[in-house]
Amino acid sequence: MKVVQVLPALHGGGVERGVLELAEALVDGGHESVVVSKGGRLVAELTRKGSRHVGWDVGRKHPATLLQTGAFRRFLVEERPDILHLRSRMPAWLAWLAWRRMPKAVRPGLVTTVHGLYSVNAYSAVMLKGERVIAVSDTARRYVVNNYPNVDESKLRRIHRGIDPQRFCKGFRASDEWCASWQRTNPGLVGKKLIVLPGRLTRLKGHHDFIDVLNQVRNQHSDAIGVVVGDADPKHRRYEAEVRRRAIGLAFLGHRNDLREIMATAAAVVNLSTHPESFGRTVLEALSLGTPVVGYDHGGVGELLRQIFPMGCAAVGDSGAAAKALGRILDDLPVARAEVRDHRFTVARMQAETLALYAELLGERKANVL
Repeated sequence: MKVVQVLPALHGGGVERGVLELAEALVDGGHESVVVSKGGRLVAELTRKGSRHVGWDVGRKHPATLLQTGAFRRFLVEERPDILHLRSRMPAWLAWLAWRRMPKAVRPGLVTTVHGLYSVNAYSAVMLKGERVIAVSDTARRYVVNNYPNVDESKLRRIHRGIDPQRFCKGFRASDEWCASWQRTNPGLVGKKLIVLPGRLTRLKGHHDFIDVLNQVRNQHSDAIGVVVGDADPKHRRYEAEVRRRAIGLAFLGHRNDLREIMATAAAVVNLSTHPESFGRTVLEALSLGTPVVGYDHGGVGELLRQIFPMGCAAVGDSGAAAKALGRILDDLPVARAEVRDHRFTVARMQAETLALYAELLGERKANVL
């Protein structure tokens, strides 16, 4: 079959990584994979693994984007995909309008994925217009059912995101070359207990709570140091400056391609997002490496922690509780690491379940035509 996935860009992040993982499974299975986006740093990896990328600015949040509906419909008519998979709201509106104007007999099967806990409104409701709607966690599924009571639950499927257990496993150790480079470029972090907060510098990621937690923990663990890994969003420069003014002793590493190695080296990873996340990929990656995680008990992060590492759960917004949980981890790291449970959230499982969903939808559409 031929599958077209549509999203705003391929710079990085959980949605983008999921698109690449599914694209790889399609190619490996002998199918044709096409991805439409504005582009970004992950395009090279996508095309290297056998998918085709179509550069198209489909994610700009402006009414003018919808003026491309006719062009996108012609694109679909020319490409003749079996499945059209929509991953984000603005591109979904453009693609859905184009899809709806196609004759029913030639429309591809329409799949949408609810990757986030979006604001509840008509704009977000486009993500429920698929003939199949994927929710990336139990949290995301509850969000859909609770906020859109008219949704047809028979078309809703929960398919968890996942990790590659070959890349993220408890026995992983960074290479000697990486360790030497790390020590050379980050001498101030050598010999410290690294507490890592992955994610872009935006207010929702809870950097102020992170600073509060570190200040409390350092009373008993003076060798603990906070490390922020993630880009500073150009739209949030004022927030970045605000965090840096408070963050005495914090290390800001910016975007990195070696987050796995950093998390494997860390004493702990934290996720203190003030808004619940739909899944929490970096939380799962860290736990799969055997690195303890402290996070607020809500959304997908709470869902993962309750199943894999309950001692890392803290009441939402309670930096004192998060500091106590982190302190217990730092008191005895070997014991904390031993508390990290095994899990079944794998990329292979996500890929297989998604391909099965495609096949189910195509079978249903074929039966209806006959």
